[in-house]
Amino acid sequence: MVLRSCWKSRHKGSSGPVPCWLRPGLAALLWFCVSQLVCGSVAFGEIKNVIQKDAEFDVTYNDTVTSENQTIYAFNHTVSRNKTEGVRVTVDVLSQSLESPILFVVRQKQAVLSFQVPLILRGLYQRKYPYKHVGRTLCQPPTRAASETQYFFVDVSTLSSQGTNYHLRVSRVESFTLQTDKKFSFIASPSQPQYFKYVFPDGVDTVIVKVSSDMAFPCSVMSIQDIQCPVYDLDNNVAFIGMYQTMTKKGAITVQRKDFPSNSFYVVVVVKTEDEACGGPLRFYPLRPDELIDAGNRSKIVDVVVTPAINSEVYVMGMLFCLGIFLSFYLLTLLVACVENKRMNKRREMFQNPADMSPAETGKTPASPYEYGSFADNCSTLSSEAVTDSATSTDNNYGYMERSLDSVGRSRQESLSSVEEDDYDTLDDINSDKNIVRTKKFLCVSDLARKDKRVLSKKYQIYFWNIATIAVFYALPVIQLVITYQTVVNVTGNQDICYYNFMCAHPLGALSAFNNILSNLGYVMLGLLFLLIVLKRDIVHNRALVRNDLNALECGIPKHFGLFYAMGTALMMEGLLSACYHVCPNYTNFQFDTSFMYMIAGLCMLKLYQKRHPDINASAYTAYACLAAVIFFSVLGVVFGRGNTVFWIVFSVIHILATLLLSTQLYYMGRWRLDSGVLRRMVYIIYTDSIRQCSGPMYIDRMVLLVMGNIVNWSLAAYGLIERPNDFASYLLAIAICNLLLYFAFYIIMKLRSGERIQCLALVCILFTAVVWGFALYFFFQGLSTWQKTPAESREHNRDCILLSFFDDHDIWHFLSSIAMFGSFLVLLTMDDDLDTVQRDKIYVF
Repeated sequence: MVLRSCWKSRHKGSSGPVPCWLRPGLAALLWFCVSQLVCGSVAFGEIKNVIQKDAEFDVTYNDTVTSENQTIYAFNHTVSRNKTEGVRVTVDVLSQSLESPILFVVRQKQAVLSFQVPLILRGLYQRKYPYKHVGRTLCQPPTRAASETQYFFVDVSTLSSQGTNYHLRVSRVESFTLQTDKKFSFIASPSQPQYFKYVFPDGVDTVIVKVSSDMAFPCSVMSIQDIQCPVYDLDNNVAFIGMYQTMTKKGAITVQRKDFPSNSFYVVVVVKTEDEACGGPLRFYPLRPDELIDAGNRSKIVDVVVTPAINSEVYVMGMLFCLGIFLSFYLLTLLVACVENKRMNKRREMFQNPADMSPAETGKTPASPYEYGSFADNCSTLSSEAVTDSATSTDNNYGYMERSLDSVGRSRQESLSSVEEDDYDTLDDINSDKNIVRTKKFLCVSDLARKDKRVLSKKYQIYFWNIATIAVFYALPVIQLVITYQTVVNVTGNQDICYYNFMCAHPLGALSAFNNILSNLGYVMLGLLFLLIVLKRDIVHNRALVRNDLNALECGIPKHFGLFYAMGTALMMEGLLSACYHVCPNYTNFQFDTSFMYMIAGLCMLKLYQKRHPDINASAYTAYACLAAVIFFSVLGVVFGRGNTVFWIVFSVIHILATLLLSTQLYYMGRWRLDSGVLRRMVYIIYTDSIRQCSGPMYIDRMVLLVMGNIVNWSLAAYGLIERPNDFASYLLAIAICNLLLYFAFYIIMKLRSGERIQCLALVCILFTAVVWGFALYFFFQGLSTWQKTPAESREHNRDCILLSFFDDHDIWHFLSSIAMFGSFLVLLTMDDDLDTVQRDKIYVF
């Protein structure tokens, strides 16, 4: 009916006093106003007396309020544009039992603050904590006038029919504005939060707000909020705006001027009702849902100081310092390359002199500079005729060049180590059957370098291409995720998401800790430098092969550079992913920082083994599959391993079984089968070798290494099962590093025991790397933060910058560890350079 009449009025004209379509709205509004007037009169009818008092500051008013009276206190104070004074309202309720709480409403010019006493604050599981002593600071809106008198009113009312006695006091906060570099102390509690104002001085664009306390508990929250009303200063609303973080003894937030248009901000400190957020215990458990719990004394003495942060000059100095350190390695490498090139040119000129012909060119076997002892009697050398044939024939390269099948068979037979006739039948198959060759008591590199070099080169190049593919597919989602993390931190202001060293976290753009990201540049730059060094060696070696250089063809450790390329790529990726981790470090993305550490450790062990076992080293697919399994267990350990006994039992069993299987694989050089008859063969070997004959192991050196390795790994497995460390990723990394160091030490000892020597460059790299690793580990164990604890507990470990006012201890760990890894790679690259002129059938396999 209404719509139809409206349609008519639109055609008749709208000259009437009130449009038709407004009539239902006016009727509803009129009804609402009448109802509010009636209800208001009823409500005000309950309060018979309204008392208004002119009140003064710093005076305690002791009054009583009931449902029949309401008291209004009127205050006025002068507000200056150049000076900000805080105003604080403190209320105490003296009555023990209350039917209804007292409501306090503070009406200001541009803000309203209301709270009830007792103040009920909620904790976990809806626990209720009443507080009868409440203190609140009034929000001070800015004024444009030079001086202005402002009025505010405090209304006190209750619905309780019984008289309730209370104390009211309004006072000025003289030290409401914080001063730069001046410590200020105060007391806060859950019902008496505190906040203060800070104004950026001229010439300062960034400051660090540091809050500290000698008391770890009660747990508290520090917040940085813009100058606006209302100020969120209670436990249940402090996280609504601004930046905030929980704290026990220490907290710090870096604040930039660009984020606050008013060039000022509030520093808010709130004490939480419970300590669970800071890692503390939950003391009270409610018996009934509505039961009120006495929280006891939760006052906390807090110190706050605001200090200027670093300026742009320190940023530039830090970046130049970082670049300078690692560019110096490029210059040093170039200098060493020039010296080495000059030395090689002199050596080449010397060999061009007929009086100084090499032993290979004169048809004589090169004399080894090493004394092998009994090994020389078991590992034969090439005869002079064989060397002469090899040097003069065009088909002499063991598969390096095209040749006839007859020459292939002849050269391979000639390169085989001699065997004892007492041990084997004198059949022609002994020279070609790998099962017989690899089970000899004494092996030479020539025994395990029988495969075509081109096939092996392609096999080991797959390591590089696979890790490059893995890096792309791994890095892209990681970068996307950490950008999302940083965005969430910037939008929500929750500083508990990321575990920074807040005492030395220098922002740049959207990044919160640019210095921790910049310090990872060394991994990338030194990884690239190592790739260039490997590339140079690869080119030189290929040129030697083209020249049919006998040393390159028949002498030294077989040169396969695929694993070296993979190691350099892994080092660069470690830098990139470590930088991504430090965008927002926490336990959910710690695997970004450790994944390629596992790969580096695994690749180094594979390279050590490949040096003297090129034919039987693991393929790239097998190696990366095993590393993927390690990373899989790392993720499981981080997510489910903390305090989980079942997980630790399963992992320890798998660890021990994997150690035994790998030991068997290494001892028998891969010539064993894992099938249903493996247990029967094990029992038979134990019976025949240990019970009937009581004979020792055939390969003593290998057995010593494997026994030591099993002792170390079994001990680590037992430690993990007993202690169950929270940082599972670091525990897993420690296992990999211990095995790598054990194998490296064994390799060096056996190398020296075999009469080989370590050249000067390799020796310098070993000593330099060992020293740098020592200093690096010292800074690593400083522990500036840890995601094994709560964010508040982690901040207790935060410390100030120690280098150029820009880098902290962990940044120095990044510097030194990148240099140490680069040095470790150089050790692996150069440690066998002394064998470049030694024939492979004189190089011992261990």
